Amino acid sequence: QVRLVEIGGGSAQPGGSLRLSCTASGDVYCMGWFRRAPGMLREWVASIWRGGETEGLAAAVKGRFTVSRDSSENMMFLQMDRLKVESTGAYYCAARRGGTGCPTDSGGFDHWGQGTQVAVST
Repeated sequence: QVRLVEIGGGSAQPGGSLRLSCTASGDVYCMGWFRRAPGMLREWVASIWRGGETEGLAAAVKGRFTVSRDSSENMMFLQMDRLKVESTGAYYCAARRGGTGCPTDSGGFDHWGQGTQVAVST
């Protein structure tokens, strides 16, 4: 079992930045970020391969968010710039230990963090 811990959530104003980190307790193959906005279903934000190649970013965050990875430390980061009010939500780190793909849907991941809250408001 791999444990995932997210840190870095907090409050920001629209146009501001936040950086999220996720640390895995063991080696994982693909990692991803998901967001659950208040009253909404969890949605995919980004996925990244072990080697650091980005699998993809959701259209809503492309150009504003950057996903990166330090596989030597089993860590993944989400740099969130030009935040919007709709960026508000709980952000979850997800990981997949094996397989041949890097999913962009929640069903493809088998380990989840507890989430960290991001609040963007004026």
